Amino acid sequence: MEPFDHASALEGCARGDVAALRRLYDHEAGFLLAVALRIVRRRELAADVLHDAVIDIWERAGTFDRSRGVGRAWITSIVRHRALKHVRAAGRETDLDPAAGAEIADDAPDPFAALAASQDGVRLHGCLALLDPDRRRVILLAYVDGLSQSEIADRLGTPLGTVKAWVRRSLIALKDCLS
Repeated sequence: MEPFDHASALEGCARGDVAALRRLYDHEAGFLLAVALRIVRRRELAADVLHDAVIDIWERAGTFDRSRGVGRAWITSIVRHRALKHVRAAGRETDLDPAAGAEIADDAPDPFAALAASQDGVRLHGCLALLDPDRRRVILLAYVDGLSQSEIADRLGTPLGTVKAWVRRSLIALKDCLS
């Protein structure tokens, strides 16, 4: 059996070849899941990490340079980085009891008050207002409340894949709006 050509698959991804991403995923998913699992220690979290890493691989494939390294090492480093980032973020999260009022209290300071005063804040606020209300809420839960995508899905009663898609599309829309 001929060895898998990771570099060619990554170059295909950079050209927008979805079949190249599928081949790469089919060949490496088990190994990459094991890498994530060793770091995050929970299978469902490792699957989330792998999902996010595959999106990163697809979006960043154009930055891969075969003259600077091996394709498998490049994709493994993306999965490893994602897993470590998740572990670090989990260490900063607080366990809020939804029944005990995890929502921001009415008399709490508005987290956007200081930001809205700046010119960038005004632009961001305007771009957020253009998002669909459900997508805006997902972005705010993720970036203001610091919830993971799994926690957002649980809180909203929405499938995890839907939440992930909303976050990704909303971030793209915000990036386009702000540029």
